[in-house]
Amino acid sequence: MGILTGYRVLDCSIAMAGPFAAQRLGDLGAEVIKVEPVTGEWQRHVAAGGAKGNEINVSFLSLNRNKKSIAINLKSEEGLKVLKDLVASADVFLQNYRPGVAKRLGVDYETLKSYKNDLVYLSISGYGESGPYVERPGQDMLLQALSGAMMSTGRADQPPTPSGQFLVDAVTAAASSEAVIAALLHRERTGEGQLVTVNMLDVVTTLQMQEISVHLVGKLEQKRSAQPHGHSYIRAPYGVFATSDDYLALAFPSLKQLGELIGEDSFLNYDDEIDSWAHRDEIFEKTQKRLLAKSAKEWLIIFRENGIWAGEVYGYKELVNDPQIAHNGTFVEYEHPTEGHVKTPGFPYKFSQTPAQVYRGAPRVGEDTTEILVGLGYQEVEIQELLASGNILAMENK
Repeated sequence: MGILTGYRVLDCSIAMAGPFAAQRLGDLGAEVIKVEPVTGEWQRHVAAGGAKGNEINVSFLSLNRNKKSIAINLKSEEGLKVLKDLVASADVFLQNYRPGVAKRLGVDYETLKSYKNDLVYLSISGYGESGPYVERPGQDMLLQALSGAMMSTGRADQPPTPSGQFLVDAVTAAASSEAVIAALLHRERTGEGQLVTVNMLDVVTTLQMQEISVHLVGKLEQKRSAQPHGHSYIRAPYGVFATSDDYLALAFPSLKQLGELIGEDSFLNYDDEIDSWAHRDEIFEKTQKRLLAKSAKEWLIIFRENGIWAGEVYGYKELVNDPQIAHNGTFVEYEHPTEGHVKTPGFPYKFSQTPAQVYRGAPRVGEDTTEILVGLGYQEVEIQELLASGNILAMENK
């Protein structure tokens, strides 16, 4: 039993932010029904890195565990009726259509709340429900670029640096699941459902709460350096440095102490809060030169013995074998009916009484259509008529 057991969530979203948000709710025990077209959700056909899997590509597999699937043609009258019957049985409706699409389909909040008055309706958009950018594509890197985040890292004479992850999608998913849970708590207290809107631009902007406040309140310019300093508002040295054999990460040590340990006498009389800004590029360059004298392991031993913040720089190969990761149980493993053995990141939370778990992997398209319709009270003859019309898809009828 998960902490959200008993709640039913309809996931009508595509790509990453919406499905990931719904998966987080499923991990907490909610019954999540993925409502997808009879051709399957878009992400089923687009695999990051070309990792296609057997029947289900890895991108879809990673974002849709702990869900059931019902495949419906929402552009048909029959399909729309099925959805509205589902809504009447649900607690949460989640979509990330482009603004205006939900209303055209007849699945906007005002319409659906007439079927379930206390419905929590989550709408995720790229830039907001209205405004000058409403028609722009809500794509992760484009939002990183607009948000100012790229201008905080990398070299001043090189192009701004995007994150190596779909950062905006991931934090939007986290914010969205948090918002849904807050709205459900409000409903428990008052009996009142509501419309909840989350847009990716606001999410990635608020993620930079500290940095943007330093710019606005502290009146400090966001300024990248000539060297690949790790943050525009953190004093030097701060970043990733090469050693004789590998890389290590180093975070704003005392310059005097660092100078003594690496043999850089010019650091000995520096003031951490003044000179580390005035000589940021010079400090980075001299630190880099000195660190080439030893291996990453040797430097990490020296730094840790002296209380300097430093750490390994991992790729995924190293990460999955890390002893702390193993101790934490960060990854989960399960068997999938078509994809075989799956090892994947697990849950960012732990509960003593209601632990999150994987009770099923990502569903095949329409895998649960018949089961869900029977649960809504549809008779066998009605289901067969819908199947024959092509307005729903059941996996056994593919």
